[in-house]
Amino acid sequence: MAILMWLLRSTFAVAFIVAGTAGSKTAWAQANAGATPPTLATFQAIAADPKVVKTLDDIKADDGRTFEEQKRITEIPAPPFKEKVRAEYYLKRMQELGLKDAAIDAEGNVIALRKGSGGGRPKLVVSAHLDTVFPEGTDVTVKEKEGAIVAPGIGDDSRGLAALLSLVKAMNENAIATVGDILVVGTVGEEELGNLRGVKALFRDHKDIDGFISIDGLGITRVVNQATGSHRYEMTFKGPGGHSFQEFGLPSAIHAMGRAIAKISELQPPSDPKTTFTVGTVSGGTSVNAIAAEAKMAVDMRSNSEQELLKLEARLLDLVKEAVADENARWKTDKISVEVRLIGDRPAGIVSMDSPIVQATQRAVGAISRGPRATFAGSSTDSNIAMSLGIPAVTIGGGGEGGNWHSRNEWYKPTDAWMGPQSALLTVLMLSGLDGVTQPALAVRAGK
Repeated sequence: MAILMWLLRSTFAVAFIVAGTAGSKTAWAQANAGATPPTLATFQAIAADPKVVKTLDDIKADDGRTFEEQKRITEIPAPPFKEKVRAEYYLKRMQELGLKDAAIDAEGNVIALRKGSGGGRPKLVVSAHLDTVFPEGTDVTVKEKEGAIVAPGIGDDSRGLAALLSLVKAMNENAIATVGDILVVGTVGEEELGNLRGVKALFRDHKDIDGFISIDGLGITRVVNQATGSHRYEMTFKGPGGHSFQEFGLPSAIHAMGRAIAKISELQPPSDPKTTFTVGTVSGGTSVNAIAAEAKMAVDMRSNSEQELLKLEARLLDLVKEAVADENARWKTDKISVEVRLIGDRPAGIVSMDSPIVQATQRAVGAISRGPRATFAGSSTDSNIAMSLGIPAVTIGGGGEGGNWHSRNEWYKPTDAWMGPQSALLTVLMLSGLDGVTQPALAVRAGK
């Protein structure tokens, strides 16, 4: 009953919750630019529904079991391109929770359809990613340390996967029916050189998706509505090679790479929109007393603007060519060359603040967190693909707190962790519509 009273009160004070400053009409206007009365009315009706209130309470009561699920998932290795064992476990769990048609697609994603009453539309994806950044053989045993749980991938994205299962469990056990269809997905290939292959395949094979939610990260007050695009290249410099003394005068693949790195380091990308670069790894040569015949480097470029990303990419590639030319000119030869291979391509995109998916997320965060203002930011997640296609998307947190991401000392604490799936529930119901109570706030895409 306490949460019901809070939600009902929050429907009248939602402006102050979202703005984070009770009494700031200006902040309310700015935070809700473009909001329409139906959006608020939808939230009020959902918040007052007895089934929804019980479902929210059940999610909190189930928090301990969800945490145990999170730890079990973490201890199933899921290296890049080797997510099969975890996918099979996740498939089994989906089926056990009532999603009988769940299956693993050709790319390796686990997919299940939770049908609504609206004839299949709108269709909303709710997802979390199966893969981790850690290579095969990494010890993924969950351990307790200084009041926290420590394990590779315990938060990223084992928490998202567990929160998604908690959401499905609570909705099914309380017979929560939606108007729109919900596609529940565990994706592969979100991390590193996975290059978003899972979600790219999802949108390739499902042309009728109207909205996309990724549960990735922890804190519920940080919401991603902007896709940071990235291009990654592997560059291999090649030359004749030779003895460092006897054949001195030959060009060096490592020297050519060094010239390229020096030139790249002087680039000055814009700070707004944020645009970055780094030479992340280098390798090459065979001996300290040999002129290198081969050298290799990997380069990462990112931007919140697709246009700026392309400008940076063009300039950087020109500098690499200049470096090769400089090394050849130094030794009056043409024996140095470079092979450039694109190994990562993540498009940029953005969802406007007046989009129904952003509005719904704001209201859910405000109600569940009871006050803190949602912070909207850019990041590279599965949502990149949807945003680049013009499909409304957000990435939300799964709940709890943690740190040391992408390290073997990644840690997690289940502090108010239930808030993650609770917030997801309210967001999903506002977008998909609560059958017999509200219509979907998410629009069906024209022509689809």
